[in-house]
Amino acid sequence: MDYFVNDNLIEPGPGDLLISEPYLPDPNFERTVVLICEHDENGTVGFVLNRRSNSVFSDVIVEAAHFDAPLYVGGPVQHDTLHFVHKDVLEMESGQSLGERLVWGGDFNRLLTRIDTHQIDEKNYRFFVGYSGWSPGQLMEELKTKSWIVYQNKDENLIFDFSSQDLWKKVLREMGGKYRLISNYPVDPRLN
Repeated sequence: MDYFVNDNLIEPGPGDLLISEPYLPDPNFERTVVLICEHDENGTVGFVLNRRSNSVFSDVIVEAAHFDAPLYVGGPVQHDTLHFVHKDVLEMESGQSLGERLVWGGDFNRLLTRIDTHQIDEKNYRFFVGYSGWSPGQLMEELKTKSWIVYQNKDENLIFDFSSQDLWKKVLREMGGKYRLISNYPVDPRLN
């Protein structure tokens, strides 16, 4: 599509964001922002940041009956798994670094203990059911066909301080230029 110009093919890395092009035909990724956690010769793993589910943490982890942090649908793969991303200084060493203050995963038993003793600030965490995954080379092919825009994110607050429904537009607007224009594209251009 000519309206979507990706001048430089940027290979994503941990902590980067994938922004779906406005008319991506896959309903799992329509107007989504995906946090990349792993991208190497084995493939790519990430989490959709702006698909909040109707469930909360305590709905899926009975040991945390009082912890009502929202759950997000991380993607279409393995909805029987729970993942988390955080900027909790006390848990930094137990997960995989995605940047200066951003971590994927960690010691889940310790997390449950800290939840049970009310030592967790849920504003520093995002919890996901399932994940987004690409086989080796698949994401790079999708980037070549201009299905995604790579945003090399340096602000972990963007991941935690957002309205789910506005994140896609917000990131594109922050990128500026032609991306700001893309952020205003209607969901269904026939209704314009």
